[in-house]
Amino acid sequence: MDLLHDSGVQMVQYLQTRYNSSQDWFMFVSFAADLRSTFCIFFPIWFHLCEAVGIKLIWVAVIGDWLNLVFKWILFGQRPYWWVHDTDYYKNTSAPIIEQFPITCETGPGSPSGHAMGSAGVYYVMVTAVLTSILQRHPSKNFKNRCLRGILWTGFWGVQVCVCLSRVFLAAHFPHQVIAGVISGMAVAEIFEHVSPVYKGSLKRYFYTTLFLFCFALGFYLLLKVLGVDLLWSMEKAKRWCAKPEWIHIDTTPFAGLLRNMGIFFGLGLALNSQLYLESYKERQGQQLTFRLCCILSSLLVLHLYDSFELPTNVELLFYLLSFCKSMAEPLTAVAIIPYCVSHVLWGQEKKIL
Repeated sequence: MDLLHDSGVQMVQYLQTRYNSSQDWFMFVSFAADLRSTFCIFFPIWFHLCEAVGIKLIWVAVIGDWLNLVFKWILFGQRPYWWVHDTDYYKNTSAPIIEQFPITCETGPGSPSGHAMGSAGVYYVMVTAVLTSILQRHPSKNFKNRCLRGILWTGFWGVQVCVCLSRVFLAAHFPHQVIAGVISGMAVAEIFEHVSPVYKGSLKRYFYTTLFLFCFALGFYLLLKVLGVDLLWSMEKAKRWCAKPEWIHIDTTPFAGLLRNMGIFFGLGLALNSQLYLESYKERQGQQLTFRLCCILSSLLVLHLYDSFELPTNVELLFYLLSFCKSMAEPLTAVAIIPYCVSHVLWGQEKKIL
């Protein structure tokens, strides 16, 4: 592993030296590949255009990130920015100098890459959704369909390459970790291509799934802690070797991500089984374009406001609780509250005119 890590550090050095002027681009790509983009941008757009795809995005993102957490706890993956200082591999030579950035110092283990895994899963769902929709309308395998398929998959791999290079450039991951992330993300998305019951999940299914995911992760953590294995070992590494203490954020800790995803997931279940959603769904049977656009724009605006609201980080348990509640409110707002309000504004005015 030391040889593999050393070659990864050399790759980090090469990218940082050769493409130092592109650091803003790499930071933007890494920021855009975060699952927050899925929850705050891709999900509301897709949900109001095609509910099944929107719901699938949440399932793939949440289950994929949960699996990523479990894999990280099992694999004990290092990160370049701390390994290069912490290893004995360079005891007879000077350690390579690699640069750190404000979003480098994530506190969880490094393998597989969560950004790469999440990005691969989410974009795989979107690409296959577009292709399925087009092929259903134009089933013949003509030249245009082949060109479109080639363009979409080229775009997919272009995004994945950018995400992988970004995470390596920022010294947050080794090359083998981002490759493992892409493969894992595609595998999760492909599995959900064949799991249709998720689109009609009852509130009970969402509740028990959320409970299972949380209890399994917590139980796994406590069991290994009893056995003398500290799954939060990486936090000490991050705090020790991060260039600036203010670059370490509580929302990058393993349990912060877990609670955020559980909130999103359970919030979706509450929204889909709420009376507000059912009433707005009945009124929009015509699927008017105006209604969809109003819901998309309103959701993007409100979710952006949610995302910009910073939670207090003084008390860790309070932060986790508020993070869960805030995350739960996001799909509840986009799926139930906003469509209900928009439907009443649009159809309420029509009823008054009539």
